[in-house]
Amino acid sequence: MISPEQIYAEAEQRRTANQLAYAGALSPAESLELLKQVPDARLVDVRTRAELDWIGRPQLPDTQYIHIEWSRYPGAVPNAAFLDELRAAAGPDTPLLFMCRSAARSKLAAVAATKAGFSKAFDLLEGFEGDKDSQGHRKNVNGWCFRGLPWLGA
Repeated sequence: MISPEQIYAEAEQRRTANQLAYAGALSPAESLELLKQVPDARLVDVRTRAELDWIGRPQLPDTQYIHIEWSRYPGAVPNAAFLDELRAAAGPDTPLLFMCRSAARSKLAAVAATKAGFSKAFDLLEGFEGDKDSQGHRKNVNGWCFRGLPWLGA
């Protein structure tokens, strides 16, 4: 078992190597391990409600799972209340692991959270579904689902 300190060190190495504007980046497995070992850590799913309804979500205790849309469906309209909703759900020192479909919106959310004063904002690499394969399908290359981590289907 990898310790939280080791997980944070890996995230910091990625932050430094990639000049990230947030606390760091975690693999799906590191994220799940951190959630298991750090009771106040939260996974912040920034996908749309439609994505959760149609695709599914990580299977985590409700106390560790937060859903806050980065953008609204339909139309990808930015969620102007994102930071207010985040502040209502977590404190500034709470370890926050931002996740989206393929780790694009989650990076933006981690940057915004960091700028807003959240000191432990991390990006969850690969996202929930991961990258597309050669046929344009997800969940076959990488991501939370591909890695066999617990999730609830739609």
